[in-house]
Amino acid sequence: MAIIPIRTIPDPVLRQKARKVPGIDSSIRRLIDDMIETMHEANGVGLAAPQVGVLLRVVVIRLPEEGAEDIVLINPEIIRKSGERIVEERCLSIPGYAGMVKRACNVTVKARDENWKEFRIKGDELLAQALEHEIDHLSGILYIDRLESPEKLVKIESVEAEA
Repeated sequence: MAIIPIRTIPDPVLRQKARKVPGIDSSIRRLIDDMIETMHEANGVGLAAPQVGVLLRVVVIRLPEEGAEDIVLINPEIIRKSGERIVEERCLSIPGYAGMVKRACNVTVKARDENWKEFRIKGDELLAQALEHEIDHLSGILYIDRLESPEKLVKIESVEAEA
């Protein structure tokens, strides 16, 4: 496993659409392992493959709660959203800033796992937010694109867990 440099704005790869993964092989397994290690090292909640310069639809998430496990999503698709709330977001690709954005209260996502098994995951609170945030990355969308106005982006002093 290896830690991969995280791309930051204005890197153009962050604005590109990721391609679907056609199947699992050793390169995809290595990418997943490296992304998990990179996310942990950066103290992030989630990481999408474009953030490490790979334009494939792969996401890893780990909630910052005791005993939380890594979630691997390949070719994730949001199939249901409900509710709406305003939340603070941060991003490993936009270090030193935070902003308030609208996100769903509940999200259901269809994806494949690292064994190519299809599954669905339902999330609320932080998991719903992380799912939406990371899946946005796969379409070249950053949370700053969802700000109501540029003034809603604020510089932060310390960098804690970021998605």
